[in-house]
Amino acid sequence: MKRVVFNQKGGVGKTSITCNLAAIDAQVGYRTLVIDLDVQGNTTHYLVGEIDAEAFPAEAQGVAGLFRQTVGSKRMRQNPDSFVWETPYPDLYLMPSSPVLSQLEKELESRYKIYKLRDALAKLADEYDRIYIDTPPNFNFYSKSALIAADALLIPFDCDSFARQSLYALMDNIAELQEDHNPDLVVEGIVINQFNSQARLPGELVAELEEEGYPVLQTYLNTSVKMKESHYTHRPLVDLAPGHKLTGQYLALQQELERGLKKGRKRR
Repeated sequence: MKRVVFNQKGGVGKTSITCNLAAIDAQVGYRTLVIDLDVQGNTTHYLVGEIDAEAFPAEAQGVAGLFRQTVGSKRMRQNPDSFVWETPYPDLYLMPSSPVLSQLEKELESRYKIYKLRDALAKLADEYDRIYIDTPPNFNFYSKSALIAADALLIPFDCDSFARQSLYALMDNIAELQEDHNPDLVVEGIVINQFNSQARLPGELVAELEEEGYPVLQTYLNTSVKMKESHYTHRPLVDLAPGHKLTGQYLALQQELERGLKKGRKRR
């Protein structure tokens, strides 16, 4: 299962959702890979902390290295697994981001390397049970590459007043990409994040989405300062605070997604 977490709107919790679901999958025994396609590298920082620039030849390791080897070549010279790092957690692996991604983007786009991530993940299909792809908050080369490579899409929704219009634009872009590049991509669901049950607006927004037929997942994720602590300590919630309410919500979300995989969600 290759799952991309994407929204064109920033600040919706893509990194938190990616890393925490991946950590839970790894904890329950799935060999899990996280791919960080966002040049900001928040997922990389979350899972492994600060990276020593001298010890990290950015063009040779991680996602940048994976893409760099495709320039001027019709095939990959190194196995994609050679760009994968171990994390401190059993069964959880990372293909880290790099600032070099921003420099590579125009060259990759001009050479039409949009399918190279899909090809790389096909080679890793037997190595990992679950693959999560974190994306930049815009519809660019890297996010398109991820959507083309993935089987399923999770859309974080932060119940902001601007989030609904952003979702409409996103769904239009997804529909076009499905038609042109990846008809098998399943919109697995909308993840309600940073939900405040005490406020009226979030509940109204979610109800409207459900009335309009959007695939809203039933597990909501609350706002909590524990998530900020999780980021700061580079420890996913299931490791940092296994008994916390928000951790329980992530566990419930992972189980909901697993049930959906078994039943087979209908593609929107």
